[in-house]
Amino acid sequence: MSIRAFKYLSPLVIYIGSYRSFSVTGWEIWMPLMWAWVVIPVAELFINPVAANLGAAEEELAKKDRTYDFLLYLIVILQYSLLIKFCIAMKQDADVMTWQDIAGRIGVMGLLCGTFGINVGHELGHRVNKFEQALAKSLLLTSLYMHFFTEHNKGHHKRVATPEDPSSARFGEPVYTFYFRTIIFSYISAWHIANDETRKKGKPVFSLYNEMIQFTFIQLAFLSLLFFVFGWLVTLYFLAAAMIGILLLETVNYIEHYGLQRKPTGDGKYERAMPSHSWNSDHVIGRLMLFELSRHSDHHYLASRKYQVLRHHDDSPQMPTGYPGMMILSLFPPAWFYVMNRRIKKLQS
Repeated sequence: MSIRAFKYLSPLVIYIGSYRSFSVTGWEIWMPLMWAWVVIPVAELFINPVAANLGAAEEELAKKDRTYDFLLYLIVILQYSLLIKFCIAMKQDADVMTWQDIAGRIGVMGLLCGTFGINVGHELGHRVNKFEQALAKSLLLTSLYMHFFTEHNKGHHKRVATPEDPSSARFGEPVYTFYFRTIIFSYISAWHIANDETRKKGKPVFSLYNEMIQFTFIQLAFLSLLFFVFGWLVTLYFLAAAMIGILLLETVNYIEHYGLQRKPTGDGKYERAMPSHSWNSDHVIGRLMLFELSRHSDHHYLASRKYQVLRHHDDSPQMPTGYPGMMILSLFPPAWFYVMNRRIKKLQS
């Protein structure tokens, strides 16, 4: 077990702050959001990115160190613990919360759904181990986005940086129109993939052999459980938090591939996805908080590589700052286009 693994405990600051948010009223509720969307983006403007990779021996040791896996398993426990805490608190404090308290708590739960529920679900979803895949699906359930498991692994990774991929943002496309396109067509894509797989198994499409039908029943059952235990109002609060988590994910999708395209090779095929087809960020705080998601170029180059050994590639296009800052920038399309379109044109020259 390497002490190096414990640097990935730093995201637990968000969980500690979130527990506090669900235990109090007033301004303290907003502290995790201030940390994520003010402190980290500002800090990353002044902290230089670190492009160094692990040495061959270090990488081999990191691959075999189960501590990195156990940290992800811990996230599953914490995610559900905080979700239950959120629901209980929203029900118990209904008479004492202001609308600002409600909005703050929903925002904090949404932050957990996006940065941990979907993000760690994404990491575990790339594993071949059935246990880890089950954990991935359970995390995606906390944002009601289980179809991401199907579409991301079997759709997005095959079609990334092509016009056929709904999760790859086009050059000049604002994030707000991207939301509609990616959410709707990624869901449709997941159904197509699941239907095709069910047919290949020789099973009826409209049956429990269909992964998307399984996901639909699981999510409806989960919502029904919340409704019967906590009532309709808390269920609405959860739905709002889940939507925030979904939008956080899709904002990440937007910044990761904006304006990058693989070249067609004929017959409807494209060149292999290379590090140059994903935006990369080596800014350390964002890397730790998101379990190295921001080393996205290497993730698409070799999707089976675990988060702790993802590499920097010199030929991957680099973001000017970390993911939190880039996500905020994307919400202001004129500023986003001013910064990123120039970088894309420079890459193409």
